[in-house]
Amino acid sequence: MIKNENLSIKGKHNKPIMMDFSYVSNKTRKPIVIFCHGYKGFKDWGAWNLVAEMFAKAGFFFVKFNFSHNGGTKEQPIDFPDLEAFGNNTFIIELDDLENVLDLITASSFKHKNEVDSTKITLIGHSRGGGIATIKATEDHRVNKLITWASVCDYKNRFPKGETLKQWKEDGVMFVENGRTKQQMPHYFQFYTSFVDNENRLTIKKAVKNIKVPHLIIHGTKDPTVSVKEAKEIHSWNDKSELFLVEDANHVFGAKHPWETEILPHHLLEIVEKSMQFAIL
Repeated sequence: MIKNENLSIKGKHNKPIMMDFSYVSNKTRKPIVIFCHGYKGFKDWGAWNLVAEMFAKAGFFFVKFNFSHNGGTKEQPIDFPDLEAFGNNTFIIELDDLENVLDLITASSFKHKNEVDSTKITLIGHSRGGGIATIKATEDHRVNKLITWASVCDYKNRFPKGETLKQWKEDGVMFVENGRTKQQMPHYFQFYTSFVDNENRLTIKKAVKNIKVPHLIIHGTKDPTVSVKEAKEIHSWNDKSELFLVEDANHVFGAKHPWETEILPHHLLEIVEKSMQFAIL
């Protein structure tokens, strides 16, 4: 029987990190998989809960969490009631959040320590979360494997340039519409300055070249959000990486929010099976 447990931990940046665990409780130490959501994402988006259950059934201890400044709250973790937090997010905050999660899971005081094998940790990052997972896999010796789903290959080129950048600096804030919720979601200019101040650390290409663990790159060939060319770029920077392209798959591998059936879309099922096979070896 799969156990699903929710938990809130204190983050480094004055916001809680909402997380959950999915596993079969049998006092057997299991390889850990930690899932990092992407931009305008959250841990309970779409079919992610079904993904967690599949990993749990296959013998993993599956962890997913909301980045502390993703715009969700403890009371309302789905969607984005806290747009002020969203606007103040940075890549550094997300890296710190992931470190907090790793610290919890690997601590000797972790209450599920008899259910986890902290020497076997795989990070999975989707979209923007793929970059965060990649950087952390390079930095943190506790991470043993890296899997990216539809990951971006560069953060810098996603920032506005020229007059748009100048206007953002003058206004102090730039708004992006959420196509699903129709919210006007703010980005304060400190998001850009934080990147500039930490550009060396936040350059995904540099991280990929320094990866010392097995690295699986998964991408859909019909991704309209992050081009499949980005997956090929990432693969070219690490000749020991494995590239797995999913024909005709989109950015979320056929899922959507809300996801109202108990069956995964076939593209998402395909990448979950591939990811489990990679993580267990």
